[in-house]
Amino acid sequence: MRVIDLETVLPGGDGEHPGTGQRGPAGPDRLPNPQGYGWSNYDTVFTRSDTPDAPAVNAVTDTRPPAERAAELVKLMDQAGVVKSVVAAASNAVTAEVVQAFPDRFIGFAHLSPYDGMRAVRELERLVREEGIGGLSVAALYDVVSPSDRRYYPLYAKAVELGIPVRIYTSMPYANDRPYDLAHPRHLDTIAMDFPELTIIAGLSGWPWINDMVGLLRRHPNLFCDTAAHRPKYLGRPGSGWEQFMQFGNTLIQDKVMVGLSWGLLGMSMEDIIDEYLALPLKESVKEKWLYSNACRVLGIE
Repeated sequence: MRVIDLETVLPGGDGEHPGTGQRGPAGPDRLPNPQGYGWSNYDTVFTRSDTPDAPAVNAVTDTRPPAERAAELVKLMDQAGVVKSVVAAASNAVTAEVVQAFPDRFIGFAHLSPYDGMRAVRELERLVREEGIGGLSVAALYDVVSPSDRRYYPLYAKAVELGIPVRIYTSMPYANDRPYDLAHPRHLDTIAMDFPELTIIAGLSGWPWINDMVGLLRRHPNLFCDTAAHRPKYLGRPGSGWEQFMQFGNTLIQDKVMVGLSWGLLGMSMEDIIDEYLALPLKESVKEKWLYSNACRVLGIE
């Protein structure tokens, strides 16, 4: 089974995203967050038992050049049958370096701040035309701005003009210093109505608002989703909340779903994650769509 992965990371980590610090403006007199507040709440909510043979990916002390770590990642992809991966590093420069080193194996998605206005629009065009970037990543949990905010609209318009997809974080953030519904699927409805030519990928598939997500995937022709950050075996588990997603993902929205392996986050090998997808109660033809052919169509991979 060939696989296209909508979310991968470089071995050795890639530093901390600048949006994972304290919410609000920085200042010399800012007091530290209370224990368990903000991003540290992820450590409270998620406990993970890494598989013994899972590669270590979360360290931030790896000083090897990004291209060298990307070469290691390509070997892991080859072992698992992953033919192409979407990568969005902590900086656009690192993402571009990875894409340029292995243009046939990676698609780079850039993150740009909605606060930078037209400068961000010009930078997006430069990254696409000069650096080989293939998409825009919008993450409300980092920017603390909902994706339907007008400040993103110039970037969406430029994405349409450049013919690139926009992958929008669509899920509840566990950083409890920002609104729980900051990335609710309803924001995608507004964007899709205002930009019917924009290809939108709902990253993380809208959990816990699964029914809303399914409805919107039916409603908008250019709206798709990926399953990043979720362990596959739980998608098919009764009582997990994914029942409608699995029902419609096997039928009416089977052409709308792609997979994000998120192997660094899950602490599992790519092979084990793919095996869990193959074990899901889906038609064999649908498994192929989820794992490969849907992404080929959406991302323009030949």
